[in-house]
Amino acid sequence: MTNEENMLIDKSVNSASSQQSPAEHRLSSTLVTTTSHQQSRSENLETGDLDHSQSSQSPAKPSWLKWKWLIFILPPIVIALGGPVGLGSKLMELLPSGSAVKPLTQAVERKTVATSITANGTVKAHRSINLSPKTAGIIKTLLVKEGDRVKQDEVVAVMDDSNLRGQLVQYQGQLLQQRANLQQLQAGNRPQDIAKAEAQLAEAEANLQQLQAGNRPQDIAKAEAQLAEAKANLQQLQAGNRPQEIAQATAKLQQVQATLKQREGDWQRYQQLYKSGAISGQILEQKRADRDVAQNQVVEAQQVLALQKAGTRPEQIAQAQAKVAQQAEALSLIKAGARKEEIAQAKAKVEQQVQAVAVLKAGTRKEEIDQAIAQVQAAQGSLKTIQNQIEETKVLAPFNGIVLEKYADVGAFVSPSMAGGGGASASSSSILMLTSVRQQVVVNLSESQIAKVKLGQSVAIKADAFPGEKFTGKVEQIAPQAKVTQNVTSVEVRVSIDSATATKLAAGMNVEADFAVGQLENAIFVPNAAVVKQAEGAGVYVLGEGNKSVFRQIQTGVTVGKQTEVKSGLQGNEQVLLSPPAEQKSGGGISLPRPSQ
Repeated sequence: MTNEENMLIDKSVNSASSQQSPAEHRLSSTLVTTTSHQQSRSENLETGDLDHSQSSQSPAKPSWLKWKWLIFILPPIVIALGGPVGLGSKLMELLPSGSAVKPLTQAVERKTVATSITANGTVKAHRSINLSPKTAGIIKTLLVKEGDRVKQDEVVAVMDDSNLRGQLVQYQGQLLQQRANLQQLQAGNRPQDIAKAEAQLAEAEANLQQLQAGNRPQDIAKAEAQLAEAKANLQQLQAGNRPQEIAQATAKLQQVQATLKQREGDWQRYQQLYKSGAISGQILEQKRADRDVAQNQVVEAQQVLALQKAGTRPEQIAQAQAKVAQQAEALSLIKAGARKEEIAQAKAKVEQQVQAVAVLKAGTRKEEIDQAIAQVQAAQGSLKTIQNQIEETKVLAPFNGIVLEKYADVGAFVSPSMAGGGGASASSSSILMLTSVRQQVVVNLSESQIAKVKLGQSVAIKADAFPGEKFTGKVEQIAPQAKVTQNVTSVEVRVSIDSATATKLAAGMNVEADFAVGQLENAIFVPNAAVVKQAEGAGVYVLGEGNKSVFRQIQTGVTVGKQTEVKSGLQGNEQVLLSPPAEQKSGGGISLPRPSQ
């Protein structure tokens, strides 16, 4: 470049700097400086060849490394001027009309990079349930409060079990009764029971023999004597009392009357002696008692004499007559002997006792023992059921966790509810909400990404609440079914957090999950800025012969940082334009040919 051209550029820059911002002014100064340093390369500028092509024989030292300082200077300029297009327009304004500038290019890069999928997610507890009793009832004891940590199978609440305790005692008694019955059947009959049955059999047999043999003469004679005695007693009552008996009763009355008269005189005489002080009061009382006894004897003798004179009463005669008839009937039965019915009844009694003795000697049947065993087992089942119901009044923690929220207090009536329910009905019928200490991250990946995620895959986790700190985890669960939200199909992935500091993360925190999906071996990468969209698809402009830009259609892959993978369309030794070609504007500037068709 000649000195006149340099002066022309300086003049253009100075005239534009008065209307530029400080950043644009700094960019213009940088461009001028860059131009002055390139005077020695004027020939290359005129041809537009910066020798950016990468030598296939010596890739470690490409010729464009001589100008590597441009890589550090040009990006800030590009950013300050609004990207490659902005840079081109600025250069067009700054350079004089008719000038030509080499477009900004960069060599395609081959490298091996690790690939990953990044998605936003939320921290959630690994498990979360509402605890409630198995049966409805009243809370008797509540052993935890909000924020408490509990261990698996720890009792957190106890329900009222007073009714069940009463049923427990009842079933325990029934079991003891059934066991005693079984033991009795298994032990068999006692010797005493058998002996008693045999004695009853002997008695029945003797009675039968007696009936079959008839009555003995002695029994008949005894019955005749009892009948004669009854008749004699009746005749005596019908005849009445003899005169001798009346005379005897009269004499007895006269005797006791004389005794009374004598004792009455003694009583009067001793009263006089007592009044004169000759005797004591005790002797006087004794004499009065003797007089009273004599008076009672007189009354008794008078009554006996009256009964003797009145004779036998009709009731006594009727009773004696009935006795005579009874004895006569008994004598008639004895003389007639036993009836057939009585003999048959006696035989039946004997047979019954024979069977009873045989049953006792044979012991308990197997069927009876089996039935008793079944009754014992039924009683045991009933007892076990009530014991389980009492045990179920204890509400246990199903896993190690934290009491997140308490819904009820002691005395409240609660009923069973869905363990995972979180609605108003679940909270109103539950005791508390328990969440696990273990945390997990839940993210939603698109259906195009889910094929790259596998169970057990490592995941790097970043939390907004802890900038600069990294957590690690593994893919624990991939939802078996995708879901569609606002016409976007995604699959839920759950990641377990295995970092030692995972307890820092609280449920509900926002995190970023980075899934390591593998690495690309010797892949071709181009800058993101070089990729353009055309009607025929995505592609890049490469620098061809004569510094002409050529559009190459490519198939893109993953994006790693500021670079995009090219799966097909490039060989790996091209120079790509960092901005698409622009039409030449009036006043001069960058002039590039259109892409060849």
